[in-house]
Amino acid sequence: MTRMPLLLLGALLLGTSAPTPAHGLYCQCQALGDGQVRCNGGLSDGTALPGATLDVIGYDEKTLVAGKLGADSSFTFSKPEGEFYVLMELGPGHTVEVDHKDIR
Repeated sequence: MTRMPLLLLGALLLGTSAPTPAHGLYCQCQALGDGQVRCNGGLSDGTALPGATLDVIGYDEKTLVAGKLGADSSFTFSKPEGEFYVLMELGPGHTVEVDHKDIR
């Protein structure tokens, strides 16, 4: 075989790799009766994410509460005054936001 067909064969093989399954990141928050909010996070396949970053951020982009998911993949915080959102991050491109209006 000449060099050109080998390069084409290599390019074709690279373009036909097997797909890898993707799992969605989720974060669900609910208001508790005592002015607290509890958020649970994980992957859509049920994988827990202890240690994942979860911050409460005001609409002015200031961090109001900085935290991480605990061993049970949850984080509880006192509901701040005013408008805010919860940001859960695993790294670039892997984030979920929950707006305060969606916390019931």
